[in-house]
Amino acid sequence: MHRADSVYDDKPAERYQFPRQYLSRASQFVGDWIIYLEPTKVPRSRGYFAVAKVEAIVPDPAVPSRYLALIEPGSYLEFPNPVPFSGPAGVIEKGVLNAQGRNSGRAQSAVRPISPQDFNAILSLGLDDDTPLLPRIGSEPVATVLDEPRSRIARLSSRIVRDRVFRKLVLRAYDERCAVTGLKLINGGGRAEVEAAHIRPVEFNGPDDVRNGIALSGTVHWMFDRGLISLQDDLEIMISRQANDVSSIRALINTTGRARLPAKAHQHPHPLFLQWHRENCFKA
Repeated sequence: MHRADSVYDDKPAERYQFPRQYLSRASQFVGDWIIYLEPTKVPRSRGYFAVAKVEAIVPDPAVPSRYLALIEPGSYLEFPNPVPFSGPAGVIEKGVLNAQGRNSGRAQSAVRPISPQDFNAILSLGLDDDTPLLPRIGSEPVATVLDEPRSRIARLSSRIVRDRVFRKLVLRAYDERCAVTGLKLINGGGRAEVEAAHIRPVEFNGPDDVRNGIALSGTVHWMFDRGLISLQDDLEIMISRQANDVSSIRALINTTGRARLPAKAHQHPHPLFLQWHRENCFKA
């Protein structure tokens, strides 16, 4: 269970901090997949919102009474369709119910096991694809993610599937509009021209986290990946002095001089990813 304003030092794509009382329970999950749940008490709770794989559990070197569940790099994946804790048919996680069919104390436990049946049900709903926001490459149908329980787990590591889910998350967050130019171009088939760019690339352990993503048109994406442009923490757009046509690049940038942000704060680019891009990609 995770909430953005938690007192715990959580970074869902990298680590989950928890107190000693959950150690024996959490230790069962090493090498296995977990699902993140935002509590129902959080306003406009996302419910079950992401999946990840626990690589190891270690004592927190900064806080003696706490531990860190370290997330396997590249395993974190947000759901394009967050799954509510409870719907018209009741709770989807049947394991939290008591013998009388009512919520038990297990529902309040921040770290708890989940049955394969509940895991697969949440995963199916979270990754269900019913929109045309598809990538420009690859032909593997997304529906295969949901074929069989074993296949669902195996497909969580598929780059094709993860790219499609990431694209859907980022384009939805940015309303299919390029963050730099401000343009929203849709072709005759209803497909957005804009692309989903990783701020910290996957090959450098960049997670498939919407906060590590930004919607960019093709040309802008190319410039971003090659370090000709970057972003300050306040989203001011930087242009490299090594660019051979600065005036033309500047003409592409929207009139504010800053990247346009998603409407939801939890989807804004994270400063750590922006810093990584400035330090490792940007040609100052």
